[in-house]
Amino acid sequence: MKGNVIVGQSGGPTSAINSSLAGVYRTAIDRGAPKVYGMLHGIQGLLDEKYVDLSEHIRNDLDVELLKRTPAAYLGSCRYKLPEIHEDPEVYEKIFAILEKLQIESFIYIGGNDSMDTIKKLSDYAIVRGYETKFIGVPKTIDNDLMGTDHCPGFGSAAKYIATTFSELERDCHVYNVKAVTIVEVMGRNAGWLTAASSLARLNGGEGPALIYLCEVPFDPEKFLQDVQEQLKIWDSVLVAVSEGVHDAQGRYLSEQTQSGATDNFGHSYIAGAAGVLEQLVRDRIGCKVRSIELNLMQRSAAHIASATDIRESQMLGRKACQCALDGKSGRMAAIRRISDEPYRIELTDVPVSESANAEKTVPAEWI
Repeated sequence: MKGNVIVGQSGGPTSAINSSLAGVYRTAIDRGAPKVYGMLHGIQGLLDEKYVDLSEHIRNDLDVELLKRTPAAYLGSCRYKLPEIHEDPEVYEKIFAILEKLQIESFIYIGGNDSMDTIKKLSDYAIVRGYETKFIGVPKTIDNDLMGTDHCPGFGSAAKYIATTFSELERDCHVYNVKAVTIVEVMGRNAGWLTAASSLARLNGGEGPALIYLCEVPFDPEKFLQDVQEQLKIWDSVLVAVSEGVHDAQGRYLSEQTQSGATDNFGHSYIAGAAGVLEQLVRDRIGCKVRSIELNLMQRSAAHIASATDIRESQMLGRKACQCALDGKSGRMAAIRRISDEPYRIELTDVPVSESANAEKTVPAEWI
């Protein structure tokens, strides 16, 4: 690499996102990049010219190893939606002026669906205006909903946390000889991969959750109550897994009953609270002991139980992104292609970022 590299992190953190950062940094340095800058709080921070020279923070191999195992986003994150190019070209002119000042050859962004939208827009602008900077995305999301890659870094660790938590909860729920319902809300707006991972609790011989509700299927409160009552005839304690994004047939989120209707910069509704709504419903209509549990941020920051495979693959994808830029590619996302299940084997590839920008991969109906 002749020019400098800049890397940023965006969206919700994971247990493995810093491993991708470590992969980008190590590879860029190994390939001769004079400097590797880190955006502070993603593209939003870059617009405010907030960035650091990563060599001042990552001084040796031990720092790299520690970074790989550090949860959350080391550089800070953001949820900032770039306008369409024709709507506000001045924003793009400002970004590219900063990149030119820093002599940036490669721009690498680690994130999910919305972050890939950022890469696509910047890459498109570079093509239109004749800039040579290369723009590459690195996949990241516990939701596992990115198109173009077999699975997403961050999901494996979160799924392991979910499976372990449900295994332990299922044992705890059976200690009392009393009718009780425990409803656990798992992250997932429109894709229920993490909620489905609660079924992995059954692999070690446990019962796991008795009922699982994914956001891919319209949620019927009356059918839910009927399901719970049927399970209470069989068991004293009923453990339920529910996606935070469950909604009715009209698309109205169950949690909207407790939310203000506020949205983030990408227009996404704040949707936590589905389990609380169901807790009240069970209390009012069934009358048994009931509690709700919202796992919330714990499922994405549980580095103590992170998947070794997840950490390794995240670093590999960071390295792949650097290689893509070095090969002269732009507007691409590093990705995983599965070769076989038994034994588990993958290969790294790259796909057009347009495949994943603002698109979602949901759990197939036949899997549900």
